[in-house]
Order: sequence, then C-alpha cells, then structure tokens
Amino acid sequence: MKKLFSILAMAGLFVLSTNTVSAKAIVSNLSATVATTAVMLQDGAAEEAQKGFTQVLKEQFIQGGAGFMGIVLLCLILGLAVAIERIIFLNLASTNTGKLKQQVEDALSSGGVEAAKEVCRNTKGPVASIFYQGLDRAGESVESAEKAVVAYGGVQMGQLEKNVSWLSLFIAIAPMLGFMGTVIGMIQAFQKIAAVGNLSASLIAGDIQVALLTTVFGLITAIILQIFYNYIIAKIDSIVNDMEDSSITLIDMLVDHKK
Repeated sequence: MKKLFSILAMAGLFVLSTNTVSAKAIVSNLSATVATTAVMLQDGAAEEAQKGFTQVLKEQFIQGGAGFMGIVLLCLILGLAVAIERIIFLNLASTNTGKLKQQVEDALSSGGVEAAKEVCRNTKGPVASIFYQGLDRAGESVESAEKAVVAYGGVQMGQLEKNVSWLSLFIAIAPMLGFMGTVIGMIQAFQKIAAVGNLSASLIAGDIQVALLTTVFGLITAIILQIFYNYIIAKIDSIVNDMEDSSITLIDMLVDHKK
C-alpha cells in the first residue's frame, strides 16, 4: 500500500507540474515518474523473491484462519509426538535375536535354566522378556513354558502397539477438518453472493482461498503422519516376527534340554 501511495503521489505531482512547466519539462517529469515506478516494482519483486519457504508457509497458515488451522496444527503436533515416542520405543525394543538365541543356548548347555534366565535379565527387548517367561516355567513342563511364551507374547505385542491408534486417529481427523473448513468457507461465499445479488470474483475470492488453504494443510498433515505410521507398523511387524520365530526356537531348546 505504501508503494501504491507513493506512485499516486508522484503522478499527482506530475499533473500539477503540467500547469507551470513547458512541454519539455512535462516529458522529463513523465520519464522520471516511469523510471521511479519501474524501480519500485523491481524492489517489490525482489522482496517477494527473498521470502523463504517458512515465511510463505506462515503467511498462508495465517490466511487460512485461526479456527480450523489451529486444530489441524494441534493434530500435527500431537501426531508427531506420538510417532517420535513410538519410534524411540521400538528402536530400543529391537535386539539382535540371533545373538540372543546363541547366548541362551550356550547358557542352557553350560549352566542350565538359571544361567539362561540371567542372560535374559541382562538383555533388553520383548524377545528377551518372552525368553525369560518361558524359562521361568521350564521347571514345570514344556507345555507350561509354551503357554507362558504365548500369553506373554500377547502382552508384549500390546506394548508395541500402544498409542498407535491415536496416530491413526490424527491421520483421519486432519483432512476431515480441512474439508470441513472448505465447506464452511464455500457456504460463507454463497451467503455473500445471495446477500449482494450478483456474482463478483473479488467478493468471494477471500472465502474460497481460506476454504482451499484449510484443505491443503489438512492433507499435508495427514501425509506427514501417514509416512510415520507406515514406518511404525513395519517396525512392529518386524519385531513381532522375531518374537514368534524366537518363541519356536526357545521351545525347541527346552525340548532338547529335557532330553
């Protein structure tokens, strides 16, 4: 707006000067005005080009409105918090199952069940916990150890999947909130058209822009969280497969140890 006022002021000065100066001076003033205007437009274009992605994103977010955009942002923050917590937990839960199997087998051969249980105590992760529960029931029978492994495997699976349902909820809610903002923006636009009685692009452009921005940010949030969700699910599946394979191996070890 400041640039526009400056341009208008220069044009006004040029018009006033036509009554007091010669034709040569008029041409000179006109050339100066055009040159100054061109320089100002170039400065504005350079200023727009210097804006970074973060600044543009911030401006678009503000234009989308604080209502729905704030809720979408909250979904993104909470979803990322859940995703980061799950990724850290799952990475800590991952163990070298091949190495653990060998250590437990060596301990069973050399020191018996108690030595194998000590190895499991000193190892983190759900596989080691399942091994410990099975070894703890090994004194009763192999069937009791197998039941303990199956039961505790379900407990460990629940721990791995903890809070993942919240992440899927945020993935579903974010685009729906964006679409709701779009519908409300379109309703407001048509209400303005009905009140005025004619269709004007300038009249409804703002409402349509807000409506589309809410949809865009809702979809961006869902896409980001979906990537983390797929990684977490793949990580859980990998750990569960290790748990099942290791459980079979443990039962085979106990059967051999009983012989």
